[in-house]
Amino acid sequence: MSETGKVKSVITCDLEGRIETYNKGAEMIFGYHPDEVIGKKRVSLFSPGQVVLEHVPNWLKIAREQGKFESDTVFLRRDGTPIAAHVRITPTFRNGKQIGYCGVTEVLEGMDPKLAAPKISLMTRIFSWMVITRAPFLTAIVVPILMGAAWVAYTLRGQSFPATQFWMALFAGIFLHIAANTFNDYFDWRSGTDKINNNYFLPYSGGSRSIELGLISERALFIVATISLLISAALGATLAVISGPAVLLFGLVGAFSSYFYTAPPLRLAARRGLGELAVGMNFGPLATAGTVYALTSQLTVEAFLIGLPIGLLTTAILWINQFPDEEADREAGKINLVVMLGKRRARLGYLLLVAGAFGMLLYWLITGLFPIGMLAAFISLPLAVYAARIAWREYDQRSLVRANSATIQLQLVAGLLMFGGILLSAFWL
Repeated sequence: MSETGKVKSVITCDLEGRIETYNKGAEMIFGYHPDEVIGKKRVSLFSPGQVVLEHVPNWLKIAREQGKFESDTVFLRRDGTPIAAHVRITPTFRNGKQIGYCGVTEVLEGMDPKLAAPKISLMTRIFSWMVITRAPFLTAIVVPILMGAAWVAYTLRGQSFPATQFWMALFAGIFLHIAANTFNDYFDWRSGTDKINNNYFLPYSGGSRSIELGLISERALFIVATISLLISAALGATLAVISGPAVLLFGLVGAFSSYFYTAPPLRLAARRGLGELAVGMNFGPLATAGTVYALTSQLTVEAFLIGLPIGLLTTAILWINQFPDEEADREAGKINLVVMLGKRRARLGYLLLVAGAFGMLLYWLITGLFPIGMLAAFISLPLAVYAARIAWREYDQRSLVRANSATIQLQLVAGLLMFGGILLSAFWL
């Protein structure tokens, strides 16, 4: 029997998975020194990413509800070597309230790790790519493209809609957004920003953590980002032939922003507001105006202005998601506006973004610049108030996660209501 077969790893963590205690046995089995992991890493560090995605939440649920969970599984040593092990997970309590979990691990000597590994479903393998690309957040670009297309339908009432150009513009935008997400994760990992951040709220802040979870290597992530950018560029070049050369200008601005948002030497996200400006413009007026031009070969002031409210709401997503990352961003030199202002003052910025979006929309509706159907966006106002109240009161608490989630929903719901309102005005009003 090997030395590791004679010892037990005992690790405790809080409810977020952050490691609180780590015994000598854990050090012998996994190879990390306590100073490297206590308060700095999460217990997901020791498991393959797909096991974390598919099985760990259920294991914790069983432990919480039944008092313990036991199973054979596979863990990873520091050098990436898989080991077959038996784990027992129990909830930990203080003053009658659960505060975390305790995991006790024993190495199963002589067992092939492949035999101990939990089965991974096809859905989890697919979901892994959704995590890597941050697919649920692609609505941030889909919504303004839909709004731009709806504006075209409104202005071309009675004429045929350019469906081919629309689908090309939509997928060009989606692949450009995937490139931005994956370049963002790649360079944040390379710069050390993600490595020192354990305060993030998955899936709302802290990036996808796909490298940390072992879902993809650094090199493969960079390849995914590059291929996505090339696909977007190919679609954009084709649209430029069909609609005009200005498509290339929109594409170049988007490509520049997607790469240099976190890439050196510019690293826009660390440049005191340039990152927020880039997000607000690219996921707002540039997306709507670019879509309108791709579909009509025309540039108008209205095509830009119609994207400003949704651009502000998208910036609000970025803004609120920076709150839990504030300490790690500050340490890594990622000086965004939340870091500059501090969380307490930055909550006012969040309120201004949300209020500005609805105020701007209301003003343009009153002045008759936009169709009255866009008034439907105000149906989402209670959601905005709900998110703003949480952000104001709980800006430095774990419960802020409700505001992160609500802000994402707000951008989607308000954007779709504006989209539907424009279409309603085009065909029925």
